[in-house]
Amino acid sequence: MALKASRRAAIDPFIVMEVMRAANERAASGGDVIHLEVGQPSTPAPRKVREAAQKALERDLIGYTDALGVPALRRRIAQHYREFYEVSVPYERIAVTTGSSGGFLLAFLAAFDPGDRVALAAPGYPCYRHILTALGLEPVLIETGPETKFQPTIAALEKLAKPIDGLIIASPSNPVGALLGESDLTALADWCVAKGVRLVSDEIYHGITYDAHAVTAAGRKEAIVINSFSKYFSMTGWRLGWMVLPDDLAQATERLLQNFFISAPTLSQLAGIAAFDAHDELQGNVQRYAANRALLLNDLPAAGFRHLISTDGAFYIYADISDLTDDSLGFCRRMLAETGVAATPGIDFDPARGHHFMRFCFSGSTEDMAEAVKRLKAWRR
Repeated sequence: MALKASRRAAIDPFIVMEVMRAANERAASGGDVIHLEVGQPSTPAPRKVREAAQKALERDLIGYTDALGVPALRRRIAQHYREFYEVSVPYERIAVTTGSSGGFLLAFLAAFDPGDRVALAAPGYPCYRHILTALGLEPVLIETGPETKFQPTIAALEKLAKPIDGLIIASPSNPVGALLGESDLTALADWCVAKGVRLVSDEIYHGITYDAHAVTAAGRKEAIVINSFSKYFSMTGWRLGWMVLPDDLAQATERLLQNFFISAPTLSQLAGIAAFDAHDELQGNVQRYAANRALLLNDLPAAGFRHLISTDGAFYIYADISDLTDDSLGFCRRMLAETGVAATPGIDFDPARGHHFMRFCFSGSTEDMAEAVKRLKAWRR
């Protein structure tokens, strides 16, 4: 007799991680790889963070912390909102999480019940819909395009066949880097309040913008804001993020944290306090991203990638490759095998239309970007 297995795990894979595994296998067998697939900085954590971690290892127990996080870190995050956004957020509303991934899990568990419907933009970060599905929630995809700057609109929300219980927004977004302006964010947040819809704002790419500044929803007391040390702060493997919580979900989230995680990694928390004093180093990273972005936007068309989408934030270029293939997964596999350049197929971000798209990540070195373009030009000849 077959043993019981949960249907909750019957979710789609996070394809970018499978691409990274294939790229690492190629590298392990002696092949060279240029990583344009996984959305992580190629730089280590800031020097001040690494120094703080070393000091913490020498002087601290590195045991459990309060479930909501080290108070000094929560206070420093609150200070960050005052300094960078002129928004006052009481530190009591801040919860430190095991990366933004832990934050999404906690947010969805605290805010929604099985069967609830949560809307989100397509293309968008695939793990939103995968986590929602695993929790018994229904992802409601809103197809977006350049006409709406790849962001959901009130008009699109009003056209949904059935009411929704939640809305996820991301600014800058993945894979497009689209920003929501202040007026659009306010309009969506007001609509959510009027309709009784819980707003979840993904702000993990804040700090990585080019032609405009990102606006936070942290000043909205009814919204859940999720951020991370992984992207701008260059601390992916440290598994550290945070949430700004509405008052009505603070206690529920704390209980979930206690039972699911106990606390976020203590060493990462103690070191993360120093991240907010490393902006000079981090801005250097952003300047490199900007140079990489300009290089790829200028040179990829000569390699046959003529339809490029890159807006105002994050470190991605989303490419329409419908004139090259109708199988983005197979295309990316061939590209890796034949050139050593790894990129992510669009079906990870948009199940309906993604077979005609792919994503390039430009968070690596400028030298790697130039070499990738050189190889792709030779491949497409």
